[in-house]
Amino acid sequence: MNEAVAARPVGAGPFSIFERMVAWRYLRSRRKETVISVIASISFLGIMLGVATLIVVMAVMNGFRAELLTRILGVNGHLIVQPLDSPLEDYAQVASRINGVSGVKYAIPLIDGQVLAQGNVGGGTGALVRGIRGEDLSKIAIVASNIKQGSIADFDSGDGVAIGKRMAENLGLTLGDTITLISPDGDVTPIGTTPRMKGYKIAAIFEVGMSEYDTSIVYMPFSEAQLYFNMDGRAQTIEIYVDNPDDVDALKPKVEEAAQRPIDMVDWRQRNETFFSALQVERNVMFMILTLIVLVAALNIISGLIMLVKDKGHDIA
Repeated sequence: MNEAVAARPVGAGPFSIFERMVAWRYLRSRRKETVISVIASISFLGIMLGVATLIVVMAVMNGFRAELLTRILGVNGHLIVQPLDSPLEDYAQVASRINGVSGVKYAIPLIDGQVLAQGNVGGGTGALVRGIRGEDLSKIAIVASNIKQGSIADFDSGDGVAIGKRMAENLGLTLGDTITLISPDGDVTPIGTTPRMKGYKIAAIFEVGMSEYDTSIVYMPFSEAQLYFNMDGRAQTIEIYVDNPDDVDALKPKVEEAAQRPIDMVDWRQRNETFFSALQVERNVMFMILTLIVLVAALNIISGLIMLVKDKGHDIA
């Protein structure tokens, strides 16, 4: 081995002085090749900027989608289970069986209802009341980790509710104040159905970061929501949170089998189909536009190289 190395001529390696000299000679542009060199440089700069723009824009679009998914799906479940033939009176057992399905984070029984919320100022605002158990509310990380005032530690034992920060500001409410909720589905009397009106103490104020939720959602203890909406002993839906939202289709048969009763399922894509379809179209159009920019720059480089090879034909021969 040492003899072979010693026998190799000096300067005959893969990057010897001769190769460097030839490369430098043809990299330098002579006076008549200045235009070709300038075209090649501009083309190289164009494709570099095009690729950089493509990477930056696609990264921003993907990050925007991921952030929206975190905000929207952090509050709402990835899969909504609704009963078909009979009320969901066995919600605890059904939720427990669904929790055992591989790929499911947790299943939460819920009661939803539209109400009119009134505070110390203003004429009131529409709100969505979500009846939820305290243990389940603590699992929704985007809410439980963004409690600005108060606490949800004893959520089940009290008669207080948790509201968004913007709702509290709009209604002039602070921690410990009373919010009045008015539901059109009230008590039936001889003169018709009268709206149900009841006041609840504000036990916690949260801030998710999306005004749609911070101004409209009221979390109420599950047992209290059953009484308020006349749903004693039953739940309205079960919201399922999964590990990978994009693989929700593969979990539907397993969830249906675990439920052991006729159910109807709606996933997050169906509930937000219009919004996410528009976002996907925008991403595809941006990718096509930026790809055209890269293609134009690549054609410029190809044309510059062809001109260079034509000019070097005699030297190559």
